[in-house]
Amino acid sequence: MRTYTHYALSFLTALTATSLTQVAARSVARSESSGTVWATPHDSYSSSVGVLGCKINTDRVAYWPGSVDCNNICLSLSYDDRSVKLLRIDSSEGAHDVSYDAWNYLITGYSATERPTAGGQIAMEFEYLKPSACSDLIHTDGHKLPLSASNSINFLASCLDLSDSWVAKNHVLYNIQDPICSWGHDEKCDLDWPNANQPTCSHILGDPVALTTDPVYNIRYPSGEKVLASSGQVVSGGGEPIDSDSGASGAAPRLFEMPVAAAMISLVTYHLLALS
Repeated sequence: MRTYTHYALSFLTALTATSLTQVAARSVARSESSGTVWATPHDSYSSSVGVLGCKINTDRVAYWPGSVDCNNICLSLSYDDRSVKLLRIDSSEGAHDVSYDAWNYLITGYSATERPTAGGQIAMEFEYLKPSACSDLIHTDGHKLPLSASNSINFLASCLDLSDSWVAKNHVLYNIQDPICSWGHDEKCDLDWPNANQPTCSHILGDPVALTTDPVYNIRYPSGEKVLASSGQVVSGGGEPIDSDSGASGAAPRLFEMPVAAAMISLVTYHLLALS
């Protein structure tokens, strides 16, 4: 490789490092209540704290790094001129996953059941909101957070210790064992906290009986098929897929959605290597 190529690459590498350092510094300085994330699609409902999917809108959930908070469970996510509200009720290992339907709508303007598309991480803007802003996503009386009476007590106890937290004041327990509501009884339970740490229900707490009265559905990636979360059985077909080559889907991060410095070094490196 020619000498000037080494100099050019060294310069670009230094420029990239400086640019990324500046970006990181600005990110740290920015309030954690808002910012930019690289959002990815997630097509199987879950909740690490036992929020019951049959009592919420499972097409509007954030699966993000870190523990679920007793107050910050509602956020808005925006892309271009579209935005959705999401319940932040599950944790991921590192990816900023969101419900496939929400991700698909933000990119295309259509539900994943109407015009499904495929793709990877896309830069989107988020902002945490007051929990009440997500009340329409919670389908219980008073829009209280529905929790599993048998499997949410550790999370709930941590919130009850923060007596002024939103979850402490706005929760309801059901005798349902799992987040996809396939086992237990669809009945409310009471908890005499702090005198007791085990809820009381009409039936035995955690009774392993099959529950089929209020199923949870997933929208399968990337087909857009609606399926039963408990079995994977298809209940309706997906819509017409959007051609990822048409530019309408934003299926993968495009050049101008990448950090400018990284894009520049990739292009210049290609041409310099071609000349060497």
